[in-house]
Amino acid sequence: MVNRLISFLNKEFKGVNEAALLLGGFAFLSQLLGLLRDRTLAHVVGAGPILDVYYAAFRIPDFLYISIASLASVTVLMPFLMDKINDNDDTRDKARAFINNIFSAYMLFMVVISLLIAIFIPYIVHYMVPGFDEHQVSLLITTSRIMLLSPIFIGLSNLIGTITQLYRNFIVFSLSPVFYNIGILFGIIFLYPRFGIYGLSGGVIIGAIFHFLVQVPVVLKHKFFPKFVFHINWKEIFEVIKLSAPRTLTLSCNSLAFIFLIAMASTLKQGSISLFTFAFNLQSVPVGIIGISYSVAAFPVLVKSFSSKDIDSFINQIIFTARQIVFWSLPIISLLIVLRAQIIRVALGSNTFSWSDTRLTAASVSLFIISLASQGLVLLFVRGYYAAGNTKKPLFINVFSSIMVIVFAQMFIYIFKNYPEILTKLELILRVGGVPGTIMLALPLAYATGSLLNFTLIWIMFKKDFLQIKKINLSKTFVQSFISAIVMGFVAYISLGFFDNVFNTETGMGIFFQGFVSGILGIVSGVIILFLFKNDELFGIIHALKNKFWKNRVIIPEQSEL
Repeated sequence: MVNRLISFLNKEFKGVNEAALLLGGFAFLSQLLGLLRDRTLAHVVGAGPILDVYYAAFRIPDFLYISIASLASVTVLMPFLMDKINDNDDTRDKARAFINNIFSAYMLFMVVISLLIAIFIPYIVHYMVPGFDEHQVSLLITTSRIMLLSPIFIGLSNLIGTITQLYRNFIVFSLSPVFYNIGILFGIIFLYPRFGIYGLSGGVIIGAIFHFLVQVPVVLKHKFFPKFVFHINWKEIFEVIKLSAPRTLTLSCNSLAFIFLIAMASTLKQGSISLFTFAFNLQSVPVGIIGISYSVAAFPVLVKSFSSKDIDSFINQIIFTARQIVFWSLPIISLLIVLRAQIIRVALGSNTFSWSDTRLTAASVSLFIISLASQGLVLLFVRGYYAAGNTKKPLFINVFSSIMVIVFAQMFIYIFKNYPEILTKLELILRVGGVPGTIMLALPLAYATGSLLNFTLIWIMFKKDFLQIKKINLSKTFVQSFISAIVMGFVAYISLGFFDNVFNTETGMGIFFQGFVSGILGIVSGVIILFLFKNDELFGIIHALKNKFWKNRVIIPEQSEL
């Protein structure tokens, strides 16, 4: 089954760098529209009680999507479908029967569980957001019930997305999240002024429907649109669940940890949920472009190497991909920390998003982004375990790390409340002294600490399981990338001071050009340093760019959350 998928990919698969650049391009387009969505929310609604309710309302539908819909993800279904389909009519009928089976079981589970959640939401929300007042709780109940439709449609979109990618319509599949964000933007701009927060949730549903509908013409063209059947082949369903359960449980643990963090944010200053979510979304941009892209691009090669018992190739691929993640992550960490205020002001700044909101969000991003490299490497090592057929270890490590994120958050909040001098020192480091609500910095700090713990544990286990025969050495890449990152950050920092007198930083365009030009100068200086080092990763990227990476064939991963 897996060999069919590997063969499908390898027809035009030139290398991990090429595939990662292509995946990163798709991710960048989606994330760019996501940033536009967040900026519009910050401008139209502003960080406050309404936006707190809106973001909190995502948590239950998001958990439902992750725990149920992800069981029928593209990456799980594709090998099954590839194993059943050929060009003759008989195998196409088998493939259609398989899709109908998955569709019927999915709709049965999703509709029943959604109805049960809709009934019991009033008894759940008080535990989710203990800091909300009664009006916010009432809004949250109704908004969450409306949003329960979104995981149904996005899950269906991922299901038929298997067909879309099978017939190589990768662009159509990659447009789904774009249309999803367009629907959300429609709700913000046109529905919110008339219907308030219910207009925002209506935009989410419109976006979810768009996410699904954009792929329907492709599926209809190939006569693969799923139909509901009453005689479900449960044996086939359980085979799919058995394969996808570890990944789903891992994602579910992350979602539960996030629910706890939102619950804690609800007890802090109003707007804390909004600012925390804005910061998390911003740090997710480089995680998606680097960590997810490289780990997904490497996965087919890792599977092929391990299944053919070529352990040397497996380890070499892990080492190569780890170097790419480190190579990209360190400079981005440096630039985001130095340019954080300019980035936040351009991405979110408006009259309703105050300078205090900007500073607090920028500080939160700085804490989140510390764990960028570790998040990317965790994704790689988890897929390394999956390629080796070992799904239990990464699951146990992730469960433990998710629990520790919650523990760290409680601990940091306690420390900041009872030992304010520690919080004051953190405020000085992050330049948010005098900004109200800085105690919320405990949440991104806890998330980053949990991510670093997750990396440490999985790194220890991975070395023990796979790297005894060949030591992994990232020191050369780390040192060169670190020096380049320091130079990038220093040049960008000096440039900010210089261009403060050139551009009018009282305007949005002035702030943009100040940050943009400073960032470009920083990047150019860092690239020069890497060139002088004759850095292997830099020349590998240049080669990939010359190699027409956009012609690669890759399986584009579905959305990991709503």
